[in-house]
Amino acid sequence: MAAAMKAGLGRLGLRVCWQAAESILRPAGAAPACLVVPVRTKKRYFVPEWARELSPEEKEKRLKSSGIVFPEERIERTFYLASTADIIDPYIPPEGDARLTSLSKDGVKQKMEKLKQTAASQLALRKVKDHDPSFSTKTFPEKAQEIFIEAHNCLANFNKQKLHSLVTERCYPEMVRGNRYRTIRWSFVESLEPPRVVHIRCDSIVNRGNLYGQVTVRMHTRQILAIYDRFGRLMYGGEQVPKDVLEYVVFEKYLVNPYGTWRMHGKIVPEWAPPKEPIVKVMPPGEGASTACVCEI
Repeated sequence: MAAAMKAGLGRLGLRVCWQAAESILRPAGAAPACLVVPVRTKKRYFVPEWARELSPEEKEKRLKSSGIVFPEERIERTFYLASTADIIDPYIPPEGDARLTSLSKDGVKQKMEKLKQTAASQLALRKVKDHDPSFSTKTFPEKAQEIFIEAHNCLANFNKQKLHSLVTERCYPEMVRGNRYRTIRWSFVESLEPPRVVHIRCDSIVNRGNLYGQVTVRMHTRQILAIYDRFGRLMYGGEQVPKDVLEYVVFEKYLVNPYGTWRMHGKIVPEWAPPKEPIVKVMPPGEGASTACVCEI
């Protein structure tokens, strides 16, 4: 026991001597060679498994395991039952519009094609008369021409409410596109030839109950058209020079609707028709290098 006490006193003496030597070498107030300063860092939270956001696949698996099944998302578009989105079996006007003689080779082909179209038109005519007993190919062309004239007068006068009742949802944007800052002067002069029905089609969409009737009327008329820009400068046509116009206008009716009416649905432009005259758009001198440019209508 005496030996253990001597060893402890010896160690204590060594420690006191080492502290005394350290105080002599390093004066009081001097910073230690290595100083550790505790700094508080950002507190990080742990997101438990039940609170983390699941991927779509994991959500679907979890819903299926719980017995909940959601219907698949489908991209749907607006569908108008009052009119179709296109012309059903469009009429193909004969090249030259019956100017060829029936004795020529091309004239014989036109006669055969006309017979095929006439047979299909007769079948469609029966369906149209089943839903519209007052329809007649003899009286309808005059009625169609009245709708045509009234619709163009509403377009020139910017009567949108009445124009909607005369044209279909497909034809309306085609008529009013690009005319917001323009002035239109249109007038009907005379009819060079009596209008006549050249094509009739009747088809159903979605189901057999939705029947639509389309009638193509040939119109050879004389019209006056002048288009002015927002500054009153003439862009197209003229009010003094009438022009002869040959058009194939399509009229459509939703036959199932008892209160439905015949409305203008579109126009058929044959491939052999000459190109339209471009619109000359006059630019102010300060807006461009050239004073005029040409754009198609």
